[in-house]
Order: sequence, then structure tokens, then C-alpha cells
Amino acid sequence: MAQIDRYRPEDRRLLDALYRRVFGSDMANANRLRWDWQYRLNPNVPPAGPMIWVAREAGAIVGQYACMPVRLNVNSVEIEGTWGMDVMVAPERQRQGLGDVLFRTWDRNVGASLGLGLSESSYRLFQKLKWPDVGPVPCFVKPLSRRALRRPTWPVPVNRFVSYITLPWIRLVSRSRPLEGTVRPLRQFDDRFTRLWERVRDKFAFAVRRDAAYLNWKYIQPPHVRYLVGVLERGAEIAGYVVYRHVVEPRGRVTLIVDFFADPDDQSAVLTLLRWIDREARAADSDKIRTFSTHETFRKHLRKSGYYSVKSTMELVAKINAIDVPATYYKDTSRWHVTLGDSDQDR
Repeated sequence: MAQIDRYRPEDRRLLDALYRRVFGSDMANANRLRWDWQYRLNPNVPPAGPMIWVAREAGAIVGQYACMPVRLNVNSVEIEGTWGMDVMVAPERQRQGLGDVLFRTWDRNVGASLGLGLSESSYRLFQKLKWPDVGPVPCFVKPLSRRALRRPTWPVPVNRFVSYITLPWIRLVSRSRPLEGTVRPLRQFDDRFTRLWERVRDKFAFAVRRDAAYLNWKYIQPPHVRYLVGVLERGAEIAGYVVYRHVVEPRGRVTLIVDFFADPDDQSAVLTLLRWIDREARAADSDKIRTFSTHETFRKHLRKSGYYSVKSTMELVAKINAIDVPATYYKDTSRWHVTLGDSDQDR
């Protein structure tokens, strides 16, 4: 029987070797690049060290459950939460219940256990454990060019025909609209962003604390991906920000809105940030913009800005342990704020 306990510094070499066995050399090399940033430098890491549970057996490590600690706002109460991320079990110990043991150990030891963008096997395990099923995070897309609606599974003639018949609609929804403020690029989050969080946090029933320390770690310091940030200022304070990047996909170029934050009732701020992203995406020659959002008011602003809903496969699960919440808490996510930038989806 494997023994489950917390990560120790001397485990690093053994975990690297296990990661290579389970996921292959390329993914292991990528994991080493971001490991210190992801597990040691997170400002929410407790004094005991990285929140990684390992399974030990006869002096070897045969499993791991690694997490991203966050401060989580739940109905205006701030608790410790963790996003479950890198789960692995040695090939010879798979399908023997070790994954279940690791999951249960993680859940027993955190204030909120959270999962985003789950693999099929992980999602089945959460269902087996009868966790609240929150459902997928809604996905929204805004087309910018005739290439926006192309699909890699369609033949070229079909893609060309769809591009032709949808072009008038795309021109209509992607037309440029005036900004209601000045948005500027940013390379460092300061205390004004913490104050923005404190002013707005009560508007959300569920949201990761987005203070300056967290934002700098999450979007300025990553060694494996470069983000761009736009900030809307009003006088000496911040009205909102948006984090984004441009990527190339099989049928075109996409601008991803990774994270955004503002008072959801401040329509002017949200629309100004979205219209600024329109300009950034066109300057990068993107064919479309894609984002994810759970909050009902933010979704209304997105639709007003020309975004339409598409099928989402980014499943979300959450279980609050530190405080009591009613069963209805998981059924109504209209005041939850979850984006692509939460957890480790954007690797």
C-alpha cells in the first residue's frame, strides 16, 4: 500500500523522472521550465512549501497530485483554495485506485478543491466521487475576418463557401466602435489593482483573489508564455484590465482573452476594454477573438460587443470545504467569475 504525504525538496529528481515516464520527454522538459514558477514562487504557497501530494512505495514515488494554491472569495468570505493540476500515476500502478486516494487526500486538506479543463478520466473520477457538477465555462467567439468560421475538419470548398456567405454578418459585428476611455499597455501590476479587487470583490459569489501579487506572478513572471496586458485608468485608480495573447491555430490566427476584471456593472469600462482588444486583434491580423466567462453580466457585455456563444469543453468542478454553502450555490453560477486564466489552462 502506497503512503501519501507532502512533497519534500529531495523528491524533485524522482518526480522529474516519473513525469518523464508518464508524459514523455517533451512535456517533462516543459514542466521543468515552469516548475519553480508554478510551485515555489506562487505568492499563495504556504510556509510548508509547494502543495504537492506524493505516493511513496518502497522508496520510490509512484504518484503525484500537484495543486495551485489561491485565495478564493466565496460569498464575500475569503478562504484558501487550490486548483488541481498535474496528476500522474506510474504506469504499473494505474487503474488500481491510487488516483482516487490522491484525489481524496487533496480534498481533505484544502479549503476548496477546484478543477478546470479536466481530462476525460479526471472528469469521470470527479463524477464517481459525487462532486458538484458545475458544468463547462461558457466560451465566446467574435469573428473579425472571413477566415473566422473556418474549421480544420471541413473541406476547402465548404470553408470557402461559409466564408463567402457569412462575410456581410462578420463585417457588421466586427465594425470598429469608439472607446469610452483610454486603455494603455502595462508591464507591472501595482497596488491600485489590489484596491480594485477590494472595491469590487463583493460583486462576485466565487472568484480568485486578483491582487497585485497574484497578477504579477500569474501574468508577468511566467517563464513559458508571454502575456499582454491592457489597463483602463480613471484618474488615479484602475477601472479594469484585460490580459491577452495572440496564437496561431490550424485555420487561422486567434486572439485569446485570457483574463479580464472590472466592476461587472460598469458597462462603460467592460465595453471599452473589449473594444480595445478588437483593435489589438486587428493589428495582429487575428481572424477572431476567443474568451471564456461564467459571470452573467460579463456575458451580456460580450454579446453586446459582437461575441456569440460556442460549445465549450472547459469543464469546471468546485467543492467548498472551509465554510458551509447551500446546495443551490453550485447550481447558480451567474455571479461566479472564472476565465481561461484561472488554473493552468493556458500553458
